[in-house]
Amino acid sequence: MPHLLSSSVLVCAMLSLAGGTTLQARDFADSQLMHIDYPGWFKDSFLDLQEDIEEARGEGKVGLMVLFTTEGCSYCDMFIRRSLGDQRLASLVQTHFDAVGLEIFNDAEMVDPRGTPLRVKEFAKREGAGFAPTLLFYGEDGRLLYRGVGYHSPERFRLVLDYLIGGHYLRASFRDYVAGREAGVAPRQSTYRLHPDPLFGSPPYALDRRRFPAQRPLLVIFEAEGCEDCPVLHEKVLALAEVRELLERFEVVRLDARDGKTPVLAPDGSRTTPADWYADTGFSRLPALLFFEERGKQVLSTDALVLRQRMLNSLMYTLERAYEKGWTYQRFARSKAIERRQQ
Repeated sequence: MPHLLSSSVLVCAMLSLAGGTTLQARDFADSQLMHIDYPGWFKDSFLDLQEDIEEARGEGKVGLMVLFTTEGCSYCDMFIRRSLGDQRLASLVQTHFDAVGLEIFNDAEMVDPRGTPLRVKEFAKREGAGFAPTLLFYGEDGRLLYRGVGYHSPERFRLVLDYLIGGHYLRASFRDYVAGREAGVAPRQSTYRLHPDPLFGSPPYALDRRRFPAQRPLLVIFEAEGCEDCPVLHEKVLALAEVRELLERFEVVRLDARDGKTPVLAPDGSRTTPADWYADTGFSRLPALLFFEERGKQVLSTDALVLRQRMLNSLMYTLERAYEKGWTYQRFARSKAIERRQQ
């Protein structure tokens, strides 16, 4: 079993090693509808991923990288242009992996990494590709080595490739690998502090919703002082009048991911602390968001980059109860994109 580091150590490591979205985020409009073109070096797959993995392994590679995108997705376009467009990173991928691009809503028949036939859209839902882009890396015998949901900056993508190419997945989770790299790395400098906001609820954090449903859905935001990307969430998202108007219809709680003392009664009735709850989520970045409906069921979670349009969609997905129709976030976001295009 991989060694588990303390929550505070994990957060410090992630702040210093897994950031890198801030500069990109400040000049990025996520409401733009972008055409998705995969790099020319992606494999022209016959959608038999088991065969694709066998071919990659036969060439001495680690395995197969699957990139799930959807047409119009601005986060997908930014990942392809900025991360896959980095020649050093592209070279690493091509040397150690074959790469396949899949449309989340594709109805075509395929074969999954373990040989099971199904449709691409069913595979996307099963593998948790709820937010586009989603990165999946598969190794020997179709084993899933890494799942990354949401935009990966060049810095974070390099960290993922180092984790996989170095075989670290054999000994540790990606989360613990990031934490373990803290030694000898100078922390990023950030003056961010946890400033109060009238939207945020105050302790005691009694969030239990299982016995008695709440009147409003719940949004939990994990942050920490020194967080490099947290200012973007506040300046580019939470400061917007249209976002704050929707948040008035939520109970909103902001928790310090380093706080191992303050008691929290979680939506499922369990007793925890902010640091322990953050550790239990499996998140590896800050800020991170959890969305719950009135009875305490978690309906969305992400630690990836969330800007204006993705936040609006996430809030409306929860308020409109799209999850009750079996819709993923991405299907809901697509319907909203079609509405914007028609307008």
